[in-house]
Amino acid sequence: MTSFGEHLFGDAELARLFGVVGVFLLLSSIAGFVLKRVSKSDKARATVANLNDRINAWWVMTFLLAGALYFGFRGVVIFFGLLSFLALREFLTLMPTTKGDHRSLLWSFFLITPFQYYLVWARWYGLFTILIPVYAFLFLPARTAWAGMTKQFLERTAKIQWGLMIATYCLSHVPAIYMLDIPGYEGRQGSLLFFFLFVTEVSDVLQYVWGKLFGKHHIAPDVSPNKTVEGFVGGIISASLLGMALHGVTPFTVWQAGAISLMLTLLGFMGGLVMSAIKRDRGVKDYGTIIQGHGGVMDRLDSVCFAAPVFFHVTRYFWTP
Repeated sequence: MTSFGEHLFGDAELARLFGVVGVFLLLSSIAGFVLKRVSKSDKARATVANLNDRINAWWVMTFLLAGALYFGFRGVVIFFGLLSFLALREFLTLMPTTKGDHRSLLWSFFLITPFQYYLVWARWYGLFTILIPVYAFLFLPARTAWAGMTKQFLERTAKIQWGLMIATYCLSHVPAIYMLDIPGYEGRQGSLLFFFLFVTEVSDVLQYVWGKLFGKHHIAPDVSPNKTVEGFVGGIISASLLGMALHGVTPFTVWQAGAISLMLTLLGFMGGLVMSAIKRDRGVKDYGTIIQGHGGVMDRLDSVCFAAPVFFHVTRYFWTP
């Protein structure tokens, strides 16, 4: 008889991984409920309310990812394609555009982004890796110049190109993990994708928790006031240890998993810092409001955007023929 996990995902290992996440979320929800009841001061209530909003959002995000994985590779491609569209919209909404940019924006949203994800769908590695950093990079400024508006041309063009790189090109490397044909690991790319997302995202969560509990020394107060040295060190170490514990669902040894996890956590931190600097420059707190307690899609995926292409290419270089 087919087990519930195998029926749900076609992959019992992946189902068990989501089951573990579900247990942690359930325990977190219970802890949040208890903290809400015992909090006395207004500051404590506000902190707990934010924590519970984040936990509730993680429930939703976990269900959405599970739903995408239910449909396998194609479901993941469509899901992250939609996330790229939303993230690109959030990013470019913060940037002033002119009538001369409209055609370039149209190309970015409705032609280049879908085509990038089609290349992932078709597993066309050769064009997937150069479509945006080469062809779109050259085409978009030419199309903008054709519109004839030269005021702040370089700034306007750079913002569109940078948004396309971070929100579409970098993020598309997450479903591209399914392209990785690793000997002895056939058919388990969903678990590798889970490992990547889990380590990258749990690092953010643990940095937040360690920072709230022990944070005293700000690491970059003018860029991200909530990031502390204590949160950074505690989150990086604990997330890397969790990554090592998950080595069994990856093609990595325990020490390789630890090294990869450390790489992901550091890249994720860099992504959060860079994307926070952009928000400060634009004078906003969040990229959007779609995710309660987190902000926008880009607020939640900033670390993923930086970590995904490096993880993909390092794994492809060292672990595939």
